[in-house]
Amino acid sequence: MTRIRHVLSEDYVEELTYLQSNCLPFDKAVPTDDPDYDWWLAEDGSEPIAFACFVPSVRSLHTAYFARSGVLPSARGNGLQKRLIRSRAAYAKRHGYVWAITDTTDNPASSNSLISCGFRLYQPAAPWAFAHSLYFRKKIA
Repeated sequence: MTRIRHVLSEDYVEELTYLQSNCLPFDKAVPTDDPDYDWWLAEDGSEPIAFACFVPSVRSLHTAYFARSGVLPSARGNGLQKRLIRSRAAYAKRHGYVWAITDTTDNPASSNSLISCGFRLYQPAAPWAFAHSLYFRKKIA
């Protein structure tokens, strides 16, 4: 059974780094221990299979930015990405956030998961990602 839980990055640096490099090999970012980041870890038994995070947006008040998320190739296709989206949105709502925003680049599966979870495309006044990135938002409160 797959379990998703909110974790402190400093306690799970190894697992988060492993997932980052195996889920998003093109992205050389390293999971941060910045206290502003909130992290989720999904495990099948004791094996880490997915991760996600959000951070308070620097662009808008009361807005959570869903910064990154990844599912190991062997665990894809089972709705895990949607569960991670819903877990983060529920947590953000409980902590007073009104909106959740994110972006995707060349990733139709993630875009479809966001749409499935109620996110809608929008064009931010000041785009922050690549010229061909898609931007999503959802009112969560």
